[in-house]
Formats: sequence, structure tokens, C-alpha cells
Amino acid sequence: MRFSLLAVAAAALLGSSASASHQHHRRHGHSSHLSHLHSAKETCGCKTYVTTITGEPTLIAISPKKTTKTTHVVVTSTVSVYVSTATVKPNPAPVPTPVVTVCPTPGTYTFPATTITLTSTTTVCGASSAVVTPGTHTLGGVTTIVLTSTTVVCPYATVETTNGAITSKIVSTTYVCPSAGTYTIGATTVTATETSTCIFPVPTSYSPGTYIQPETTVTVTVTSQVVFCPYTAPTGAPTEAPSSPASASPSASPSAPSSPKPKIGASGAWSITYSPYTNGGGCKGASDVEIDIADIASKGFASVRIYSTDCSGLENVGASCEKHGLKMIIGVFIDATGISGAEKQVTDIVAWGKWSLVEMIVIGNEAIFNGRCTATELHDFIVKCKSAFAGAGYSGQCTTTEPLNILQQHGSTLCDCVDVMGANVYAFFNSEVSSSKAGDFVKGQYDIVKGICPGKEVYIFETGWPTAGSCNGKACPGAAEQKEAISGTIAAIGDHAVLFSYTDDGWKSPGDYGVEQHFGCGGLF
Repeated sequence: MRFSLLAVAAAALLGSSASASHQHHRRHGHSSHLSHLHSAKETCGCKTYVTTITGEPTLIAISPKKTTKTTHVVVTSTVSVYVSTATVKPNPAPVPTPVVTVCPTPGTYTFPATTITLTSTTTVCGASSAVVTPGTHTLGGVTTIVLTSTTVVCPYATVETTNGAITSKIVSTTYVCPSAGTYTIGATTVTATETSTCIFPVPTSYSPGTYIQPETTVTVTVTSQVVFCPYTAPTGAPTEAPSSPASASPSASPSAPSSPKPKIGASGAWSITYSPYTNGGGCKGASDVEIDIADIASKGFASVRIYSTDCSGLENVGASCEKHGLKMIIGVFIDATGISGAEKQVTDIVAWGKWSLVEMIVIGNEAIFNGRCTATELHDFIVKCKSAFAGAGYSGQCTTTEPLNILQQHGSTLCDCVDVMGANVYAFFNSEVSSSKAGDFVKGQYDIVKGICPGKEVYIFETGWPTAGSCNGKACPGAAEQKEAISGTIAAIGDHAVLFSYTDDGWKSPGDYGVEQHFGCGGLF
């Protein structure tokens, strides 16, 4: 765990937009996370049968007020399908597809406010984007994880060119998967000769409700920057159309999860992080995990956050949480191997499947901040994970977590794929914040995050204060200081915060200020 020290103004104490970040590093030497998402065409020898087409062909286009030419690069799918007789059904009304614009030159662009009201659920082509380097790339598609041979029926997005006009459409396909595995259906292949941004269609379903895209002004500093302008939906929410079992209707997709709000514990705090490692970096056994989780329950916490599936965390922590009446915040951790290295964890979680214990799933922990993936790659991975979890019976909330400055930069990309907003906030890494002001600082950062994706609940998934090390300006470590900082944080935002962490982490390097091993705070309770 290292940290990023960001320049902040004194106004940060009152909740300014400055951000301090604390990065949590994990040890993944105990289980392999190197699995790859395979193209269904390449891996399973399945046949694809197109049965229906729903949704009006749509052009992805928007014109900002600035008088400049806006262009979109829409790539053409190379997936081979057998098309039967089909008709295109017009949409009953425009839909609130997130607006994607390529701003060709630096400058200030203003996008007008728009309101759309839907009276019925509609599935259409949305849009996503990816920055591609020279070479051949596979983008988009609908991913499903199956545990046995089965047939899935799902919509996927594709594009077609007629008389030079490129349109996108939704195609419903039946896919036979002969064995357990991960299948991607309807992916798009593009060959790039230079680094560029590709925009490609994705199936998106919208529930009935009123959707609002507020007027947005964006300052563009680079050539051909992609800008996403999502809608907010007080009475309905867009959801990525997942692949589904054969028993499900191809036009049906679940509405946004609506899990009960987390319960605050007797400690005054909602949750605390837990890593099942010894000080030497090995894995704790099931009996040691049981002792720890029993102690956490006795201290009055309502939930435990774990970061990944390694060290049999799901099985051992899950069994103890079930025994002692605790909920779990589970994670898909993206390390230096990137998203491909995290995919095995998705399979692990689906196979485990104890959804009654799961309060939330956090997909990525500071993955963008650490350079493990781009915002667009994380967006697409979250969508795939949500589809896999929903297909396995999970109906709860999914999100990711980043420092505030990353959320401010990339919130427009992430807002439409997360069910709640998550941030990691550490007052200690702001040199102007003493332990007595830590609670005010965390609450100020929380309030800023609330404005990034209006209408979405916000949770702080890591916050804490070290007990040993060197001072960072006004921020000094110590047992008394930790007690003061955490007491203030609980008073300010205890029901929306995950404290870091249950014990000190002797397996980590000391890091700057020598504090990285000393965030354990379980002894306060």
C-alpha cells in the first residue's frame, strides 16, 4: 500500500474538491488470477442462431453547441451469424442512451440539458468506447459464465452499413455452450493502424421513468477526446442487458438492484476491512480466520470487507461471517496483471454463490489510479461482472472504488455502470489535516463524491489513521491520534464508511512516512 499526495488547499478541510488518496496493495501469491475471457467462436465450437431483432437502428450522434465537426468511429462486427427472417420494431420513444461525443479539438464544449420519459422497458443500442493501439482488438459483446452445458438466449449489439450509412441494432441470439466456461457473444473485432478511440455499440435496457441529462460544460485539453454525458434517472435506471438462461425472455433484463441499505453496527461503524494474511505474508488458516471474525463481530461491526478471493477468503471468511451474523463486502481485485488477471475471481465468486451473505461487490480497488486499466476498460469489466453475477442469482449492488480525484476525472464514464458510488479517503495523507479534523475532512470528501453521479448513494470503502511512523505536516500518527481521527470519522459518516483495517499489516513494506504497516484499528473497539 502506497499513497498519492495531492496538492490541496486549506479549504479542503471544509470539503473542497481536492483529494488525498491512500492506495491498498495486495499479496496475490497464493492463487492464480491469470485466466482470459475467450471468444465463444474460438473456444466452444458453438453455433449461433439469430431469432429476432428488436430496437430501432440508431445512429450514435450528438452536436455540442460549439461550432465544430463531431465525428464518431464506429467499428464493424466480424462475428458470423446466420440471419433468419426478422423485422425491426421501432422504439416507442427516444431513449436515454448515454451521449458519446468525440471533441475533435481542445476547447470548451457545452452539451444542452435533455429530459426523456419512458412508459415501458426498452432495449436499444447504447455506446461504449476504448482506446486501441495498432493491431487487432476484440471489443464489446455480452459475456456469460456458465457452470455446466447450457443454452443461453441474450440480446447483443451489432452494426451494419447500408449505402454508406452505419447504423447499430440489437440482435437476439440463441447460443449453445457445451461445457462450463466463460463465453463472449457478439464481440466486435477492429484492426487499428494507429492509436485511436473506437466507439462501439452495447445493448442497454431502460426501465420506465423520467431520465434527465443536465446541461454539461466540459473543457477539452487534447485532440479527439471522448466525452460521455449520461442521464440520471430518479424513477428508472438503465441496465446493461445480460446474457441469460434459456428460460429467460431475450427482451427481459433486470432493473437496477435495490438492496436494503447497510446496517450500522453497535460500534457506531458500518464495516471494517479484513485481509486473511499472516505478518509474514502467508495465508491464515480457517481456525485463525474464525478467531478474527468472531472478534470483529464481538466489537459490534455489521459487515466485513475483503478484497479478493485468494487465501480461501470467500470460504473461510464467509463461513465465519455466516456463523456470527455478519454481512460481507466482497471484491474483485485488479492487480498488475490487469483485467485479464482478475477474471478468475469472477468465476470463483459465481461458483461460491452465497449471495445471502453479500452486501455489496466492489470491482476494482483504485485500479485506474494504479494504472491497472483505463476508465473505459473498468466500465466494461464492471458491466461483464454484473452480468455474470446476475446470471448466477445475485440481485445486490456492484460498484468500484477510487480516490476522489480519479472519480472527478472519470465519473462520466463510470456513473452508468455502478449502482452506488465508492471512494477511498485518507485524511492523514493531506498534510494540512490533523487528527482532530479527520472526520470533517472525510465528510467533506464524501459530500463532493455525492455530486459526481447525482442520485446515487455514496460509500467510503477505506478510511483510517496510522498509529506509528513519521508526521506528514499537521497529520501525525499515534494511538491517541488514531482514536481521535476514527472517532471523528464515525461521528461524521460511520454508517457509510469502511474502516481500514482490522489489524496492522506486517507483511507490507513501511512505505513513505513509515506508516503502511500501522493502520490496524480493531483494538479501539
